[in-house]
Amino acid sequence: MWLTWRAATQRALYGEAGFYLRERPSGHFRTSVSASAAFAGAVLALLAEVDAELGSPAALDLVDIGAGEGTLVSQVLAAAEPGLRDRLRVTAVDLCPRPEGLPERIHWRPDLPAAVTGLAIANEWLDNVPIDVVEQTGEGPRLIMVDVRTGEERLGDPPGHADRAWLERWWPLCGVGARAEIGRPRDEAWASVLARLTKGRAIAIDYAHPVDNRPPCGTLTGYRDGAVVTPVPDGTCDITAHVALDACAEAGREAGAISTTLSTQRDALRALGITGARPPADLAHVDPRGYLRALARASEEGELIDPSGLGGFGWLSQWR
Repeated sequence: MWLTWRAATQRALYGEAGFYLRERPSGHFRTSVSASAAFAGAVLALLAEVDAELGSPAALDLVDIGAGEGTLVSQVLAAAEPGLRDRLRVTAVDLCPRPEGLPERIHWRPDLPAAVTGLAIANEWLDNVPIDVVEQTGEGPRLIMVDVRTGEERLGDPPGHADRAWLERWWPLCGVGARAEIGRPRDEAWASVLARLTKGRAIAIDYAHPVDNRPPCGTLTGYRDGAVVTPVPDGTCDITAHVALDACAEAGREAGAISTTLSTQRDALRALGITGARPPADLAHVDPRGYLRALARASEEGELIDPSGLGGFGWLSQWR
């Protein structure tokens, strides 16, 4: 069966018995959440900032979009001080079934809540919103069709008007053979988050690239069992592509965002106190066990802010 990459990915990831309806992310790739509880600590610090900015409302939302196993919201809820914890409304959004053992206070649902007052965070969600892939030919861009069983590709029809307009604005194709991934569905997905944010902050975290440095061959990738594999849309692997966060930012502004920050995870987490600094050597003599704990924590933090790894993720933060 030949489909566009967007249709094939939707079917492979979210169709009947799709990859994300039966698999857990931790079994296939490492995320900031699984790397260290320090990431949840940083999100808790962000939540405290939002709470203060909103004047400590009676109910404060924390919404995790693409929650996976619910680890992030579980850790944040457990670490929050009682005065904040009692006011939290915690929602995990994911299409897969509710994990066993998740705290009862965490509301699990397959779609976004109608309104959010507080913090909505999407960690590695937008990269799994299916997108079409095009290739530039002598007659203009053409959609790439893919055989869902083998991953074989061939050229299809030209993209529609809206997608061509998106390409011209956000991913100009430099020459014949160049490829682009049309991020318009991700813009729309992110705009839907901002539209539901009545007051507060929304943050998207993903591998990203800017309009002046798009990869000429695209970024479509597959993951299975912790390894990079050929992205065959047969439901046996994750299929992902990096995100044009600058385009998402513009969609967020059009949806009502009044302030926008684009940065890297390294810069964002360092501003929240995640430094990766090693403990002083003298601590090893005074408190050996404490020193080892602090050293392990420093190693975990270092992974979170490593610019060649997780620290290279893009952070889009918008306030409404």
